[in-house]
Order: sequence, then C-alpha cells, then structure tokens
Amino acid sequence: MAEETHTHQSSRKLPVVPAVVVLATVVTGTMAIHAVDTQPRTDDAEVLANFIGMAPLVEGPMVKLAVHDNEYVKQGDLLFVIDEAPYLYALQNAKAQQAALEGQIANERRHIQSQTSAALASEAATLSARANVAESAATINQSRADVNHSEALVKQATAESEYASNNLHRLEPLLPKQFVTVDQVDQARAAARAREEAVRQADAQLKLSQARLASALAQQTQAEASLQQSHAEAAQSQHAIDILDPLIAQRESRASAVRNAQYNYDHCRVYAPFDARVTNLTISEGAYAHVGQQLFTLIDTRTWWVIANFRETQLKDIRPGMRVDAWLMSKPDTLFKGVVDSTSYGVALDANIIGMITPGLPDAQRTLNWVHLASRYPVRIRITNPVADLLRVGENAVVVVRGPKAPLLR
Repeated sequence: MAEETHTHQSSRKLPVVPAVVVLATVVTGTMAIHAVDTQPRTDDAEVLANFIGMAPLVEGPMVKLAVHDNEYVKQGDLLFVIDEAPYLYALQNAKAQQAALEGQIANERRHIQSQTSAALASEAATLSARANVAESAATINQSRADVNHSEALVKQATAESEYASNNLHRLEPLLPKQFVTVDQVDQARAAARAREEAVRQADAQLKLSQARLASALAQQTQAEASLQQSHAEAAQSQHAIDILDPLIAQRESRASAVRNAQYNYDHCRVYAPFDARVTNLTISEGAYAHVGQQLFTLIDTRTWWVIANFRETQLKDIRPGMRVDAWLMSKPDTLFKGVVDSTSYGVALDANIIGMITPGLPDAQRTLNWVHLASRYPVRIRITNPVADLLRVGENAVVVVRGPKAPLLR
C-alpha cells in the first residue's frame, strides 16, 4: 500500500521537469533574441586601415632604399632617395637665369635713371634753348635793323664823300687863277678826307652788324639743335622704360622655374608622411624609378577600423558613438574596444532581384524565388585601443555592438 502511494506521488511530479525545461528554453531564447536585438553582433567583419601607394614624383636611378618590406617606420623617416644630381643642376641653372634677369633689370633701371636725369637736364636745356631761340630771334631782328641802318649810313657817307671829292676837284683848278683861296681848297680837301673816313667807318659798322646777324643766326640754329636733342633724349628714356616692362614681366616665369626646380629637387628624398608599416616592396637600390610607378605600400598605423557587415534589419539598433567589443580570429583572447563611426548608406544592387539597369527600360528578372535574404551593410568601427603590432589589414573579426543603452563615446 505504501509503495502504491509513493508511485502515485512520483507520477504526479514527473510533468514538472519538462515544464521547467520548456520554460528555461523559452526564457533563454527570449533573452538571446533580446540580446541579438539590443546588442547586434556579427562575425562577418575584417580589420582595415588606410594605406597609400608610395610612388616617386621625379624619376631616376634609386641610389638609396632606406626601408625593408614589412618594416615599421615613424613619421619623417627617410624612405628612399632618387639620384639628385640632374635636379640639383636644373635648380642651379634656374637660379642663375633668375639672377641674370635681376641683373638685367637692375642695369636697365640704372640706365633709365641716367636717361631720366638726362631727360630732366634736357628739359631744362629745352627751356633755356627756347629762351635762347626767342632771344636770338630778337637779336637777329635787331642785327638786321642794324645792318639796314649801317647800309644806309654807308650809302649816305659814300654820297657825301663823292660830293666832297667832286667839290675838291672843282676848287683845285680855280686856285691858280685865284678864284678861290688856299684856305677854301684846304677846307674842301679836309672835308673830302673826313667823308672818306666816314665811309670807312660806316662800312666797318655794316660789317660788324652783319657779323652780329650771322652770330645770332648761328645761336638760333644751336638752340634749335639743343631743343631737338632734348626731345630725342626724352624719347630714348621712354624707350628704355618700354624695354624694362617686358623684363619685369619675366620675373614670375623665372621664379616659377626656380620653384619647380626646387620642388623636383626636394622630392628626390622621400620621407614617411605618418607612422606606417611598409609592405609590398617591389624595388631595390639601383633600379630606375619612374614617376607614378608604385614602389611599395604604406599602411597608416595611426588609426584602425573594423568593417563589419550587419543585416539591414539590425541597422536600426546601431548608431554612431556606440561602444563596440571586437575579437580577432588570430587573437581570440585579446579584447579590442571600439566605437561606431558610421553606417553605410549604399551597397551594390542585386541583379537577381532588380535585373539589369540599362538604357531604355529596366530588365526585371522573372523568378519564383520567394525567399529574400536581408542585405548586409558595412558598419565602420574605429578601434580605440589599437596596437600596431597586433593588427593586420584583412584579419577576420567578431564584433558586438553593446546596445542602444551603451554610453556614447565622443
């Protein structure tokens, strides 16, 4: 009887265990779904860093390669050196041509200053020459008047001399006949001599007036020549200024040539633009480096990201600034902290769904596949505690976004 009672009680307790298991399963599933919704995670993620291809900006033999493949370099470290000799010669030549141009400009300016001084002097001389021309003109007029007056005096003196001489010749034959006195003849002779002297003086005065007229004409000619010379010097000064302007216009061209030569010379030595890891080195010393030909790659080790692909249904729970935990497949025991930088707003369209987008009308595909997979969008996560030696571009990662209630990192 006691055994039956015990069996009956045991059978009444048996259904409790499956109920607990079901309840636990439901609770666990609910918690898992809640965790997935509030803390999205994915293992479709890779490590990424910015990288640049290092290519020379000038070409020539590589005389020094200062790095090795996969070497870590600091910002400012020398990477490689292109043969500097031809670029140094080009720089020296450009500077020499610039100096020669400046010398030409300086010489031309001194010439202009000289011409300007000469022009000023010529201008003063012009004023003086014009005054001399005017004075000479007045002197010429006066001299011509004097010549005319002297000519009249000569004519008058000649006429009076002829009259006195004729009078003497008339009186001399009358003296023996005593029709005239000796005194009268002497007076007539003296008068004739005086008139002859007056003719000589008048003639001398005429020659002096003529000489003064000739001198005045010569002075006028000289003054006019000085005036023309001053005009010529002023025109020459303006011509020198016209020559200087094109030389000054060449300054920027020569300076640009110097800057270009300096730019090429400076880029014969190439330095690391940031802390980086050298990789994919494909050249050695002695090789000829060409402009734009990539020699190796620099991985920027200052900032690291994890690019994680999340389903489109999860993006509503991911916002910039959320904390993220990340683990690398190669280092599962190392926790990397991160923060969401941004979420993508576009991926390549699936041709199986929308067809081909071509000119004209879209080519929509006919399909009976009613199962649509959620698209995945890249989420950029910046690692806040990067260790350059522990991270490699392309490593697989697992990330967990710590939900909408996680504190935002600014």
